[in-house]
Amino acid sequence: MNRVLRIADRPAVPWKNGGGTTREIAVFPPDAGMDDFVWRLSMARVEQTGAFSAFDGVDRVLAVLEGRLRLSGAGLDVTLDGGSAPFPFDGGAPIAGEPIAGPVVDLNAMARRGRCDVEMRRLSAGAEVTGGDAIFLLALEPQRIGEDELDRLDVVDIAVPVTTGGAALLVRFTLAGSTRR
Repeated sequence: MNRVLRIADRPAVPWKNGGGTTREIAVFPPDAGMDDFVWRLSMARVEQTGAFSAFDGVDRVLAVLEGRLRLSGAGLDVTLDGGSAPFPFDGGAPIAGEPIAGPVVDLNAMARRGRCDVEMRRLSAGAEVTGGDAIFLLALEPQRIGEDELDRLDVVDIAVPVTTGGAALLVRFTLAGSTRR
């Protein structure tokens, strides 16, 4: 059975530096903290320029949902918006984020390198989704996925195959050694 994770039910927790908030959507293992997760999915609101938290040994993928965000660091200078492809990067690299012309909302997927792989991509209506260890769909517009009605930014934890009813972001975590894809 698929499980709906309503974004409105996820508490917004302030960052230590005061530059924004985060809403944890899902983490593995359950109740893992920032130092011992295998994978983590969260949504952030970036309100001011600042350095990203460093996560050595972690692969990250970020997709902007609202606003425009400039990422900069050693050899990196890219601006992302709601139409940009999800952007993968090394979670331990020194990277700063700068919201352009107002706050930014983004989706952030993190996977412990060597223990888990992460994939994030944009899907359009009618895309079929199956297989994997942990698969999530974030609704980019209100839609029906399987038996569930979703509001914009709600997430479905996929357990049985579904077809998207509108634009969505797919996040797939695959544990090392898994044959599920």
